[in-house]
Amino acid sequence: MDEPELESRRVIFGEIRETPGIHFRELLRRHEYAQGTIQYHLRWLEDEGLVESSDDGNFTRYYPAHSFEAADKSTMNALRRTYSRRIIALLASEERLSTAALSERVGKSRSTVSWHLSRLHEEEIVEKERDGRTVLYSLRDPDQVMRLYATYQASFRDRLLDKVLDLWDVY
Repeated sequence: MDEPELESRRVIFGEIRETPGIHFRELLRRHEYAQGTIQYHLRWLEDEGLVESSDDGNFTRYYPAHSFEAADKSTMNALRRTYSRRIIALLASEERLSTAALSERVGKSRSTVSWHLSRLHEEEIVEKERDGRTVLYSLRDPDQVMRLYATYQASFRDRLLDKVLDLWDVY
């Protein structure tokens, strides 16, 4: 194997290690490699057992092999989606919120927030509880979410989330 090929593979693997849950398009945006080059190296890394992939419904996300349990991958996949991440942050700071409250705070329509909440519920990241005619959402395992967020905070790059979770740390 020639040196440039090995270096490309090292760079891609290093990016996956530093940003677990990164998807193909993000790798393409961050590096000036051709699409086929990244595909080739991802396939090689997976075939060699160095990288694992996880399908989150929209993207195939990549993780260092044997580094994450299935539940952690699911949570990391959600934390990599901007609005899911913001919903999770709000639920981490306020425990139980309705779709309407989340919609107002996230700045997205109720239908958009409802769609994200449905995915988060299917992925067993949030749970829902009926209070009269209102459905309230909360995190199923806030400690897991905070552990993953704290560990990989720098790789999420979301100022709004950082502010909300910094407030959560105060409590």
